[in-house]
Amino acid sequence: MTKRNYLLLTPGPLSTSESVKRAMLQDWCTWDKDYNEGVVTVIRRKLLEIAGLDEKEYTTVLLQGSGTYGVEATLGATVRPEDKLLIVANGAYGKRMATIADYYHLNYVLVSLKETELVTPEIVVRALDEHPGITHFSVVHSETTTGLLNPIEGIAEVLRGRGITWIVDAMSSFGGIPIDIRGLGIDFLISSANKCIQGVPGFTFIIARREKLEACKGVARSLSLDIYAQWEEMERGHGKWRFTSPTHVVRAFFQALKELEEEGGIEARYIRYCRNHRALVEGMAAAGFRTLLSPEKQSPIITSFLYPDAAFSFTEFYDALKQRGFVIYPGKVSDADTFRIGTIGDVYPEDFQRLTKEIRDMREG
Repeated sequence: MTKRNYLLLTPGPLSTSESVKRAMLQDWCTWDKDYNEGVVTVIRRKLLEIAGLDEKEYTTVLLQGSGTYGVEATLGATVRPEDKLLIVANGAYGKRMATIADYYHLNYVLVSLKETELVTPEIVVRALDEHPGITHFSVVHSETTTGLLNPIEGIAEVLRGRGITWIVDAMSSFGGIPIDIRGLGIDFLISSANKCIQGVPGFTFIIARREKLEACKGVARSLSLDIYAQWEEMERGHGKWRFTSPTHVVRAFFQALKELEEEGGIEARYIRYCRNHRALVEGMAAAGFRTLLSPEKQSPIITSFLYPDAAFSFTEFYDALKQRGFVIYPGKVSDADTFRIGTIGDVYPEDFQRLTKEIRDMREG
């Protein structure tokens, strides 16, 4: 057993279990049947299983790179020149979609909200009314810029029956927050290995409605980010990737999926993350820190806290916590001084009780 040098209290990469780390100790051949059929194909099937999806209707694509690679690949392969994309953003990751659209010269509309404002059904309705001809809609579910959790259930009712292709960045929510992909009518959901499944960084994955993915043939503007071609190769080659896959990372994810099932699935993990968040917020309140967001807007993934006073130094605070075995995140909000603490990963309520006790001691000392 290796000793952790600190707990990563971030939205990913995050603290992983010892067994996930150990899974990376063996080398794998990308052409080998044991790897392609015994690991990759099983991962693709398990992702559909934990999402409650039928493989006749939905499928999965694994792709090398970070979550942003998955978002870029999906936008670049689904939005044709004649299409019109609507992006509603309330943070850095929604705005990043617009940056991708600029690079790809997509026909798009960006509705940019305040970073503390939810993407509500009313906002989506108004945007659709003001911008006729929308064929694709993309939004971030869990916006880790602040910790907002956008109400995709209400948005689904707005989109229903309009024939709009719905793309959801569920990077830091899939696997940790229940999402009824089929019931909500989501066509493409994107996440990453190093988030709520609790694997390590190295690949992103897309859960897609089969008929929508099949319609992407020949649309991609990038060779390596062509999700249709990647999917076609994985289907034909029984899990084979077109280009060298991150084998150790993939095997770690295989182990992480097993541990998710052993924990009781997404519902059980969601309950733990909520308990982590509650322990954090209560402990921070006792130490004199207020949250940026009100409870009804807040996800159990990451929480933004306001600086307690004008003399507060985040750098000193960060360094002191790191010496005590905890690593947190700086703030990312434009008009408020904040820092962020993540509550996902192989971490538990007692970890946040220890963290907040250290913070109280630091403040009192």
